[in-house]
Amino acid sequence: MLESFNRFFANQGLGPDFSEVSNWAKRKGHAFKRARDVEGFAIDGKLEDRAWRIEWGPPQRPWITSNELRARIELGLPADLQMLLLSKPLMEALEKQAFEQFTQTNTTELGESTPEEMRWLVMFAKLEMRGMKTLRARFGGVSGLPGDGPAWLEGALAAVLLKASRRLLLYEPPFVLMTLRGRAYLRLQLGSADADDIAEAVELFEIAATQALRVAGNRHEPRQDFAHTVTSAWQSLLPGRKDKPKA
Repeated sequence: MLESFNRFFANQGLGPDFSEVSNWAKRKGHAFKRARDVEGFAIDGKLEDRAWRIEWGPPQRPWITSNELRARIELGLPADLQMLLLSKPLMEALEKQAFEQFTQTNTTELGESTPEEMRWLVMFAKLEMRGMKTLRARFGGVSGLPGDGPAWLEGALAAVLLKASRRLLLYEPPFVLMTLRGRAYLRLQLGSADADDIAEAVELFEIAATQALRVAGNRHEPRQDFAHTVTSAWQSLLPGRKDKPKA
């Protein structure tokens, strides 16, 4: 009882009580830090010898309407290993938004100011999920090279996504996993954060990162670098459109 009172009074004036998350991080050997200017926190950890950071706080993407959980890790992946997985409702909403942006501006490309999550949906081939009926109903995605996405999902990542679908992602919140510029990223709409949420998100993120390293390691031939590809795929989506892609 005394310990509970001490935690209560220690937290006065500091915003939400993140003690459960902080204690979880400490048990796992991670570093927890409360955000200075906003109600949020950051956790620094490692996947073997690779440092990752998770942050929870105000969103950085317009399609997230409450607080956001985001994670990143430097993996040294090939520049053309570009893979994107989204919750199905978010994918459909971004595709609609991209189409509307295209038709309103009367152009054949989306600008660099458009987030990769939206641009890639028109640039790259849809991610095939053969034999993954449950995942296909809840998630969608694309990859720069057709074989990368399915190889990424295969096995451990598919299993942890199914697990998350029963709790963390049960109500299909806006959710993104992607590999970009050698890194892996996660974004998730998460209105409030508790230790169980963070633990499940870390597990999902670490498996996604590990599987991305596996995909990169299984490559045997050099691939084309898509890092600076211009988004000009709309003409393939619009019947009868004859415009040539802009350089």
